[in-house]
Amino acid sequence: MNLEGKNAIVTGGSIGIGTSIALNLAKAGANVALNYRKHADEANQVVSEIEKMGRKGMAVQADVSSTEEAEAMVKKVVDEFGSIDILVCNAGINRDAAIWKMTEEQWDQVMDINLKGYFNYIRAVAPYFREQKHGRIINITSINGLRGKFGQSNYSASKAGIIGLTKTVARELGRAQVTVNAVAPGMIMTEMAQQLEQKWIDIAKAETVMDKLGELDDVAHLVVFLASDIAGHITGQVISVDGGQYI
Repeated sequence: MNLEGKNAIVTGGSIGIGTSIALNLAKAGANVALNYRKHADEANQVVSEIEKMGRKGMAVQADVSSTEEAEAMVKKVVDEFGSIDILVCNAGINRDAAIWKMTEEQWDQVMDINLKGYFNYIRAVAPYFREQKHGRIINITSINGLRGKFGQSNYSASKAGIIGLTKTVARELGRAQVTVNAVAPGMIMTEMAQQLEQKWIDIAKAETVMDKLGELDDVAHLVVFLASDIAGHITGQVISVDGGQYI
């Protein structure tokens, strides 16, 4: 899959799945800009790895929940890279609690980052994509947006919202030859997952039909495919990467 000459933005690209996506896009030929909130050192390291591949890299400190900062980042990428072709919305947080214990602040924080953050970046790139008559938008959701999960009413609702957003924007931008898809990972062995108690890892593993959890590149490889010309007739879809964890 060749992304030579394409320019991409990956939100939340400084750690975890976002880093894997950014590096795999660069391996396929894309120049990649990523935003970060507080992991500056990690973001700069990712940019260094991108540049070692001979691609352009950029790290921008931007709060995805801020409409103004999202718009400013997209403009900066277009100014420095020359265009924008691929948007991967990945930045997300969790603030878990059972519904009777969840605070308004916990609800709002997750919605602002996980759902409004996606809206902000999609809205910011849409005029460029419509004018140039091409573009790829890939939204990272979760199987918990499909099935729900105890203690994650805010997270699951935000991830379900991403699915609705994906399908709607696919309809709205389709005539401009822009594809919009969502990737729904199950439990992936990120650094955060590795810090969980073993019993929670074992439960998730037992839910799969393959008796194993996903790796970072499992998600990233699908994103690269959806960003490529090969996937040009796929839009409005939600594709799970979960080893059968949710069937």
